[in-house]
Amino acid sequence: MLEEIRIQGLGVIEDAVLDLDAGLTVVTGETGAGKTMVVTGLSLLLGGRADAGLVRPSADRAVVEGRVRLAATSNAARRAAEAGAQLDDDTLIVMRTISRDGRSRAYAGGAGVPAGLLADLAEDLVALHGQSDQMRLLRPARQREILDRYAGSAVEKPLDAYRTKYTRLGQLEAQLTELVGRARDRAQEADLLRFGLAEVEAADPQPGEDGELAAEEARLAHSDALRGAAHHAHAVLVGSDDPAAQPVDALSQVVSARKALDAVRVHDPELAGISDRLAEAAALVADAGADLASYASSVDTDPARLQAIGERRSVLAALTRKYGDTVDDVLAWSGTAAERLGELEGSDDTIEALRQERERLLTELADLAGRISAARSAAAERLGTAVTAELTALAMPHAILTTAVSQTDVAQTDAAETGVEGVGSSDADPRRGSQPKGRRGLVVDGRCLAFGPHGVDEVELRLSPHPGAPARPVQRGASGGELSRVMLAVEVVFAGVDGVPTFVFDEVDAGVGGRAAVEIGRRLARLARNAQVVVVTHLPQVAAFADRHYVVLKSNDGSVTRSGLTRLDDEGRVEELARMLAGLDDSASARAHAEELLATAAAARTEAADKPTTSGAPRKATRTRAKSATNRTRQ
Repeated sequence: MLEEIRIQGLGVIEDAVLDLDAGLTVVTGETGAGKTMVVTGLSLLLGGRADAGLVRPSADRAVVEGRVRLAATSNAARRAAEAGAQLDDDTLIVMRTISRDGRSRAYAGGAGVPAGLLADLAEDLVALHGQSDQMRLLRPARQREILDRYAGSAVEKPLDAYRTKYTRLGQLEAQLTELVGRARDRAQEADLLRFGLAEVEAADPQPGEDGELAAEEARLAHSDALRGAAHHAHAVLVGSDDPAAQPVDALSQVVSARKALDAVRVHDPELAGISDRLAEAAALVADAGADLASYASSVDTDPARLQAIGERRSVLAALTRKYGDTVDDVLAWSGTAAERLGELEGSDDTIEALRQERERLLTELADLAGRISAARSAAAERLGTAVTAELTALAMPHAILTTAVSQTDVAQTDAAETGVEGVGSSDADPRRGSQPKGRRGLVVDGRCLAFGPHGVDEVELRLSPHPGAPARPVQRGASGGELSRVMLAVEVVFAGVDGVPTFVFDEVDAGVGGRAAVEIGRRLARLARNAQVVVVTHLPQVAAFADRHYVVLKSNDGSVTRSGLTRLDDEGRVEELARMLAGLDDSASARAHAEELLATAAAARTEAADKPTTSGAPRKATRTRAKSATNRTRQ
């Protein structure tokens, strides 16, 4: 439950504090005084969208701070603790700031947190409703959400499973679209791969073959020079039988030097070491000479082999121009290409497997859709009865609200024609949002029905305002005042099943007056018996039922407008109600009317307190309130 809200530098509000408690709190004030800024501040505190334009011109930043009492074992307390927030005697301090450059920061229990966490906490703490919610009530999607919320787990559980499978169906059909739609491209790619693999297979390259052939070709091409160099080096090292060769060879010189040292080595160990090294050198020279002789005899001039190597290298070069820089790269490409060809040749099998999976998904979706539809239909009758009872108490005694659950039949088309159209296609019916034209429907209880991410149902709230009047959709048949009461009736019905401790209404009584306004005040007071209710209103009939009454006062010093909140005492309430009634100060008749309203409201509250509280909803429902209710900032 909210205990206090403080607003600084927000819009026309310079500094205002709103102390809250259980029961009904109303906020009134002249037009433009900043009443709605109170709700805007609360929306920011609950994770709503930040806007730099909300910062007061004379302030550097806007600050909204709130004190919320939580049960230590509640989900909100657990989430806050997980985020690092600290509670002080079961009280959580939350704060939101907006700087002039548009930067926003959020805090919970002294810890900086994402604004999204405040929105998560708000789901368990506050139901915020503004004038825009009446417009949302006109949308079919919102009406379906209301019914699903009322139906609770009977719809929630199968709907969660349905959405998971529906998402998978979309992914699967996207795969099918790509596979079937790119059949020609795949065939061309497969032909190119087969041709390349055939080329590689015909050439049969071996790993490292191109390097080995290059080395062999160079040796054959220079065989005469290699042989001559080997003979000359052999003669220099170990001598030759050729009389024209060098008379003294290197081996003889080394051997002669070693012999000269051996004669005196016993007299000096250092000289002995040099002699040993010369012996090693003589052995090395002799080995090198032998190797040169062997090499010279092995070098062959083979023009036929040289020509064959050139032809083979030409074949390999043709492969490396197309498939890789080296023969090893060509072999790597060959392995990858073979795998890809296998995938392409197996596409038909993949398509068939995907189509079978799609058929299975469609069957499972049809089963889930049938269960969801049955649960919705059962809840629709209960919801209509409960809301109608509330409308009777809101000065619409003859009005009847019904919740119509219907489906759209579609022609069963051939799977081959429509089996690959994706979920969310550009040809989708804008009314349903995701049903592609011509796509097969779901067969539910023998009917082929259009389907979307929420099932096969279209939900519509219909209002018959008086006997004999046809039941028409609320978006076409309800006036602004009737729409306000329908929305309030829905919230009163949900008050007993949602478990939300605080309700905030921003001028939901717009377009209502007279007796209907009195009944709205009475109903809000009844709602406040079990929940904390905060109402921003312009109607004195509603304000008269308040347990606490705040007025937003505006002062103008000629250049700066400041608005603040003042809690009214009994005399102040009479004066404020008189102003709201007559628009005049010190009107005796308006004061008399205001006093009468306060007396009537007090008597009604006393009478209601003596009656047992009943819930408008017959069963417990799991709340699935959309976060968008808290993500709204209004000026």
